[in-house]
Amino acid sequence: MCLPSFLDCRFASALILWGMAASLGGSCGTTCLAAEGPLVLYEFTSGGPAAINTAAGDLSLDLIVSKSDAIDAKHHALRLDGKTSAISKTSTKQLLDAIKRSNELTLEVWLTPDTMKQSGPARIVTFSTDTSNRNFTLGQDNDRYDVRLRTSNTDKNGLPSLASPPRSLTTKLTQVVFTRSAAGMTRLYINGKQVSQSKATGTFSNWSDTARLSLGDEVSGGRPWTGKLHRVAIYTRALSSADVRADFAGGIHQDAGHTASPKQIAELHFQQQIAPLLAKHCLECHDNASSSGDLVLDRKASVMSDAVVAGDSENSPLWISVQDDSMPHNRDPLSTDEKRLLRKWIDDGAAWNLDWIDPADYLHDSATADQYVRRLTAQEYVRSVRDAVDVDISDLAGDLLPPDVRADGFNNTAYNLTVDLGHVEAYNELAKQIVARMDVRDYAGRFWGQAKLTDKEMRGLIEKMGRWVLRGPLEHSEIDFYRGISTSVAASGGDYRDAVAATIQAMLQSPRFLYRIENQAADGRTAYVDDYQLACRISYTLWGAPPDKKLSDAASAGQLQDPKILHQQVTRMLQDDRAVERSKDFVTQWLNLNHLNALQPSADRFPDWRPELADDMRRETLAFFEHVVWDQKLPLANLLDAQVTFCSPQLAKHYGIQPVQPGFSRYDLSALPERGGLLTQGSLLSIGGDDASMVTRGLFVLNNLLRGVVNDPPPCVDTTPVPATAGVSARTIAESRIKNEACGGCHKRFEPLAFGLEKFDGLGSFQQQDEFQNPLRGDGNILVPGSAEPVDFADAAELMQLLASSDRVQETLVWKLAQFAVGRPLTADDSPVVRRIHRDSRSQGGTYQAIVSEIIFGPLVIPQR
Repeated sequence: MCLPSFLDCRFASALILWGMAASLGGSCGTTCLAAEGPLVLYEFTSGGPAAINTAAGDLSLDLIVSKSDAIDAKHHALRLDGKTSAISKTSTKQLLDAIKRSNELTLEVWLTPDTMKQSGPARIVTFSTDTSNRNFTLGQDNDRYDVRLRTSNTDKNGLPSLASPPRSLTTKLTQVVFTRSAAGMTRLYINGKQVSQSKATGTFSNWSDTARLSLGDEVSGGRPWTGKLHRVAIYTRALSSADVRADFAGGIHQDAGHTASPKQIAELHFQQQIAPLLAKHCLECHDNASSSGDLVLDRKASVMSDAVVAGDSENSPLWISVQDDSMPHNRDPLSTDEKRLLRKWIDDGAAWNLDWIDPADYLHDSATADQYVRRLTAQEYVRSVRDAVDVDISDLAGDLLPPDVRADGFNNTAYNLTVDLGHVEAYNELAKQIVARMDVRDYAGRFWGQAKLTDKEMRGLIEKMGRWVLRGPLEHSEIDFYRGISTSVAASGGDYRDAVAATIQAMLQSPRFLYRIENQAADGRTAYVDDYQLACRISYTLWGAPPDKKLSDAASAGQLQDPKILHQQVTRMLQDDRAVERSKDFVTQWLNLNHLNALQPSADRFPDWRPELADDMRRETLAFFEHVVWDQKLPLANLLDAQVTFCSPQLAKHYGIQPVQPGFSRYDLSALPERGGLLTQGSLLSIGGDDASMVTRGLFVLNNLLRGVVNDPPPCVDTTPVPATAGVSARTIAESRIKNEACGGCHKRFEPLAFGLEKFDGLGSFQQQDEFQNPLRGDGNILVPGSAEPVDFADAAELMQLLASSDRVQETLVWKLAQFAVGRPLTADDSPVVRRIHRDSRSQGGTYQAIVSEIIFGPLVIPQR
């Protein structure tokens, strides 16, 4: 038996709704955590005579000081003389609950001990009720620091403790940091260097609700510490070694009292407000390429010489034309708020700190860039099931799951991965069929040896099995939940197999399985990424699948913070066939190869067409991609000009190539200069439809290879395609559009890109004349975004070479792969990161492997705190 009927589809719906509520900040498990900075921060820079106020963080938790003159605001210190302490008088429940939820902790303290002869240990910072009952304590034990942390696997006093080595404590200004990860790894750092580590497994579920936070002594007294405290910060995450080093390098007050200079504020205003405004409203006509009216607005020199008088908007031509709505021409005018921002920028001095304004950087709003919830795509779901329970459901998922809809060029764009009733019903039915295909008893035996329905045995199984299926440790409440399911099954007459099957079926419909949910701050952005979530980021980036045992074990041991081990894991994973499989997901989505599923050319114009050719075209592109990327390990840009392809005999004939042998074979194209690279393959050439549209083909090159931007045509423009006729080729029509005053400003950016492909018809066959006997040409030019002058090419071969050698194209390939990796559109904030990835990966050969490694090691995947 599987799930009882009352737990069937409604159960799945409830789980999904619970998961979405959790991810959006409701009362839930691991997702409602503090912001990325400290939850509590004390800087001792000010305050009344009897109180210490929290200087930053999300939590207001003020401390009452026993001596009114203990705070030395001038020197940013709390002086503790053995008779002074600072204790929280208000409720600490928020602090307690936040740490419990995260199951992680960092305590950072900057201090100057008075002497190396304090024992007890003397209490520097403690969160406790008395000398024997604590949640955590940082103390001094003569010439060592001592940390005691209470978990469900320690005694109530937090023993065994973690201590620094002998003579590690001095009377100099010192940074002391203690971290504890969700996996239970504890580390102690002094002045940015790790000095000791251990493990304190378990959870904080047994922490005392009556504990208070105290500085300088035990809450109940009797363990005084003498010295100066300069900074105390508590985080609900485990800082990495890099974080600790960065904090130490930044000094004591790197967060407190830092005020940006007027110049920095003005430049930030330009980058965040003015550059996007100009990109949206002005650069279509007034960039370095179009320069309509001899006005260029994407570069500082031309703006300051022709359009803006810094500090004087009233005499600035740009403001004058915008103020009276004479610009933008044939477009909506700027809003009142946009005008206000523009005028303020000019009057404040017109700060400008970019080389040039790249409109592609501003297509998406940076405020929505962080995606902390991502539903698994259909492919990721199939692979996750396969790796979690060893069942292949690719045959079922294709029939039952609604297809993932393409958005911003990819099917895995997080904001578009919604869930409707069709998904709920599909996940429910798939879970049933998955369990029906499993040997449930054998599967459970991998995690737990005792096949019994007792509470102890079932909880042990649920904890171990759930950690694997749900890609991370379960909270006690989750174990209780799944235990309730098995209890209900047993109460209704089910046996051990039935109970386990129902539990697995429930887990496969859990939001923790269907989504990648990460820790979330109150503002909706990712708060921090723990080791298990980092393992998922890495595995889904490289494999489109969950972590394997080796990566999971590394996460459990807290090893993914170690750069050496992280590199070893990534190198190992790139050698797995799953990495090849994932890379094909990328090229399939980037090039939209699924359009071939609906390819139905006119039978009158293409009488020799066979539907099987569409499958052969897809196979050609994927085999070519695998050859360049994996077999030859060539730079990714070589996808555009490699003189080789792979065809079936019928596809070779379609291309006018003599078949070499039966079956799918490799073809050397060095003797066919018109062919070579992705753009000369039928899978790409067919995007232009039966008429081989130069608009569609040109836009593809512009958007997907040059990362160029053109706006939609004004509503007054007739966009009805003009067909070729005898004496009037498609190129002739395109050239007339380019010369047209209303159309040319945009069309000259992309239609010449397709001129090199004019000799390929709508299905990729090469010809010298079109169906009307019009002679066809292959010459044209490339206008690279940011450049003033186009570069000419003589034929398709030169076009491919220009594209492959273009730094803009190479960077675009990195941009596209990074977008696919993170599952969201990239923004202006990401642009410097992508440039750095491009630079560093190019020094390693510019291969797919180098690019994806740099993506993982950078802030797009591993947050640089």
